[in-house]
Amino acid sequence: MLNKKTLFISLFTLALVVILSFTIFFIWSQNTFEVIDADQIEMEEVIEPEDGWCIYRAENAEKGLILYPGAKVEPEAYGYLAQELSNQNITVAIPSVRLNLSILAVSKADEMIGSNHSIEWYMSGHSMGGAAAAMYFDQHLARVNGLILLGAYAASNDYLSESNLPALSISGSEDGLSTPEKIKKNSPNLPETTDFIEIPGGNHAYFGVYGSQSGDIEAQITVSEPQEIILELIVDWLENDHSLSEEE
Repeated sequence: MLNKKTLFISLFTLALVVILSFTIFFIWSQNTFEVIDADQIEMEEVIEPEDGWCIYRAENAEKGLILYPGAKVEPEAYGYLAQELSNQNITVAIPSVRLNLSILAVSKADEMIGSNHSIEWYMSGHSMGGAAAAMYFDQHLARVNGLILLGAYAASNDYLSESNLPALSISGSEDGLSTPEKIKKNSPNLPETTDFIEIPGGNHAYFGVYGSQSGDIEAQITVSEPQEIILELIVDWLENDHSLSEEE
């Protein structure tokens, strides 16, 4: 049987390990990927966070995209894509998430959807943000109208894979994190109606504008090229009854 002194030392050591582990994790989560200046990427204005959201509003928008950021990626890194989508009359809302990890804030979309009933909302996300968006979509099929994954894949789920709701998966041939193999392996977790589009030469980091990322593969194209391709694909998909021709 442990005496009081031994028990105290054991509990103190355990508490110290927990505190130290959380401190290391917290420091790691705050070492984020920030937006960078890039050739041919022109921002019209910097959108400041508003109640935990960076919102790129389109006047009289009928459709809106909630875009969950990738792990430790600042919302502003998706600002160019959001800006250009808003210029196409699509409102885009990018949340700031707990510890910069969307997987810890899956229900964040409730805030935006609940306060903007006039907009037809779609879920989207990059990397871990895509996985979180798919999780939200799986549990709220009646609240959102479709799912767009950017360099991401869905985990096993309860309802999403069996639904006939529209989904779009955009990936990169040089993605070292959400690799083409992982996209294919996890494709059964999405509806059979899903459109799968791979960007030749695109990598993981180029779904945003935040520079390089450990574990990724060097892209064979400039960052502006996949940004424009992603923009065109999303706009066409939303405008053409959620379908893309094989030629695209």
